[in-house]
Amino acid sequence: MRHTGDLRRRTPTVADRALSDRPFLQACRREPSAYTPVWLMRQAGRYLPEYRRIRERFSFLDLCRDSATAAEVTVGAVATLGVDAAIVFADILLPLVDSGLTYENGDGPRIARPVRRIEDIESLKGLNVEDALGFVAKTILLTRRELGKTVPVIGFAGAPFTVAAYAVEGGASRNYVATKSLMYNEPVIWHELMESVVRITIDYLNMQIDAGADAVQLFDSWVGALSPEDYRKYVQPYSAKVIESLRSGTPVIHFGTMSGSLLTDMREAGGDVIGLDWRVNLDEAWARLGTDVAVQGNLDPTLLFSDRRTIRQAVTATLRRAAGRPGHIFNLGHGILPQTPLDNVRALVDAVHEMSTAGC
Repeated sequence: MRHTGDLRRRTPTVADRALSDRPFLQACRREPSAYTPVWLMRQAGRYLPEYRRIRERFSFLDLCRDSATAAEVTVGAVATLGVDAAIVFADILLPLVDSGLTYENGDGPRIARPVRRIEDIESLKGLNVEDALGFVAKTILLTRRELGKTVPVIGFAGAPFTVAAYAVEGGASRNYVATKSLMYNEPVIWHELMESVVRITIDYLNMQIDAGADAVQLFDSWVGALSPEDYRKYVQPYSAKVIESLRSGTPVIHFGTMSGSLLTDMREAGGDVIGLDWRVNLDEAWARLGTDVAVQGNLDPTLLFSDRRTIRQAVTATLRRAAGRPGHIFNLGHGILPQTPLDNVRALVDAVHEMSTAGC
């Protein structure tokens, strides 16, 4: 399986050499850096006034498909916040576009044709990633052109379980009854579904890497719904297949929410960086994962609704748990919430840079 050691043994690419001294990529390789790098999930989102103005002209899907504007949003968030990496503006569910993916105002994504039978997987089996999702590659190309070699660009995709679960449920779920029923009762359909999603995810992430992504993140947003035994049986082999099939030399961040009981199993599935949500202590989780992997995280997003003093205290606590060990990328434990005060997000980024430089 593909772990951090692969990054140390490989021959650097041209992009790696040009950006190798950037703190984000140094942290991915567990190398010392001048300060702790920070970027934030959903850093281009509704909490930004400029993003809200753009959304007045575009639906969410149309904005994803308009590569020039998506790149503008991606780059704008970096400029506004001063973060150490850009993450391409897209969505984890874009591979489900041919399954009738829509975004209802206030209700989140919906899948018009959810998977219930083996025949329902045909649209996924036939998906050509370059034809269906080439606009994401173009967004990365435009972002890279704008940023040059000064800021690393992160590509991303949904992990196989999360994408498959959305495809089965048809939208958000609390108990994942349809998904787990399919897993338990229809193993042939589950395997076919996961294999189709795996193939798409590999092609999708490699396309993003070829377009200029310096690292990629695999989001397993719903994986916390699983027991460790079910994760190992029904999910881990598929996530591992994705990670081990990506272009050699590109760091992979493997992130899940509510995944405290699954961290060592996710580590076994692969990833050069393991993302942590706020429900675990960073130092304890890192000890469980081992010293041969980097970690990312893990401030509670709701702390950004507090005052500056509280934010700085929380940053201090997180940095102290990391203890200055090379390989820590500061992030929230999930995405920035829509009503988050922009000034508080800026204050967070500034505090991470200031305090980690001072050796907090």
